[in-house]
Amino acid sequence: MAACLPGNAPGRTGPRLVWLGIIQPMYTTLLAIGVLVFVAHFLSLTFRKTQIPDVLILMLLGLLMGPVLNVVSAQDFGKIGPILATIALVVILFESGTSLRLDVIARSLGSTAQLTIGCFILTIGVVTATGWGWFELPVASALLLGVILGGTSSAVVIPMVQTLRLGYKTSAVLVLESALTDVLCILGVVAMLQALSGGQVEFGRVVGGVMASLFFAVLLGVTGGVGWLLILGKVRDFPNTISSTIAYAFIVYGCTEFLGFSGAVAAMALGVTLTNYERMGLSHLRLLDREVEPLTKVDLAFFQEAVFLLKTYFFVYLGISIQFNGWEMVLVALVMIVMVYMLRTLLVRHVFAAPEYPLRDASYAAFLAPKGLAAAVLATVPLQHGIEGASIIRDVTYMVILVSIVLSAILAAAYPTAPVRTMFSTLLGKAHEIEGLPKQSG
Repeated sequence: MAACLPGNAPGRTGPRLVWLGIIQPMYTTLLAIGVLVFVAHFLSLTFRKTQIPDVLILMLLGLLMGPVLNVVSAQDFGKIGPILATIALVVILFESGTSLRLDVIARSLGSTAQLTIGCFILTIGVVTATGWGWFELPVASALLLGVILGGTSSAVVIPMVQTLRLGYKTSAVLVLESALTDVLCILGVVAMLQALSGGQVEFGRVVGGVMASLFFAVLLGVTGGVGWLLILGKVRDFPNTISSTIAYAFIVYGCTEFLGFSGAVAAMALGVTLTNYERMGLSHLRLLDREVEPLTKVDLAFFQEAVFLLKTYFFVYLGISIQFNGWEMVLVALVMIVMVYMLRTLLVRHVFAAPEYPLRDASYAAFLAPKGLAAAVLATVPLQHGIEGASIIRDVTYMVILVSIVLSAILAAAYPTAPVRTMFSTLLGKAHEIEGLPKQSG
């Protein structure tokens, strides 16, 4: 057959066959990508009707393709996989920032601080005790594992919060918590590695480093937002510039990380600035006296579509990256996550006690604390530094990521049923709402 193809002379079929050998896996890959996008659209619609999270199905699909059937592995992606995951994180945080209202953020700071710090400490305590008692890790290594798993995943929480249509204030608390805990985990791991390598860690410097990272990240994000507002109108005069704002978000993220601060927080602050500059009083600055061209509905719709596509590929890649090391690991991870969620529920009962937080919002806040990208990345760091028990830390982290996302998704799907609502009503000390979704609360 190869001899009949154009450009193939009899007896010279080799190069053509080689060319076909390259193209065939390429069109198979493109076919899979196209099908995956349509499947993701269907899953998103299913989520709204059945409350079965699309992120769970996408991750299980990746798990099936990777560890179960061994069709593909994370190593097949090379450097592209981690880069794609970081791009997804930046776009998700930036887009979530554009949907946050400054007045709601201001009113949510107290609740955010209590939930973020409280759950971070509780999670570290549970995971450290399990790592030391069950896996027989040294206390320092067990504590390192606790810090790695102390946060919640922005890439998981934000899409679920947006699809579940929680109240504005609840959404702001959960989104901000997921962004802030990334900073706490990263700086906490750096401090722990310094201690394990024989250096002296000063608590004051660690706290100061966290505060400085947050402050300067926000400052760089806001400053970048002001700069973009000044030139956005001129940029629109060039053709094909609808994606330029996302490209600018990458620049702000990269520059902030280069300076040693949190690029994720800067990306979110950039998004908040672009849609809240009037509420922030920036319109009174002399630099902004000229007519400012804000983001349009077309821009915001494009950001949402970008989040949808990147989220789809990210969760499939995350499922492919999971490493399965026996059912004992699954059971221990499940016990840890159940304990963390139980303690978090008690914390939410205190933090969300006000009537402005309905039962539905408080219930979702109690179990929307899955682990994700930051934990997966940090789990590989101890291996690079030769920390004792590093392979256990990595394997436990990957399994906790899987189990926490699955458990959060199952609870999200099961919450509309009467027994689950009654359970959370009892645990949280809140009465049932009237049938139907609660209205968005400002």
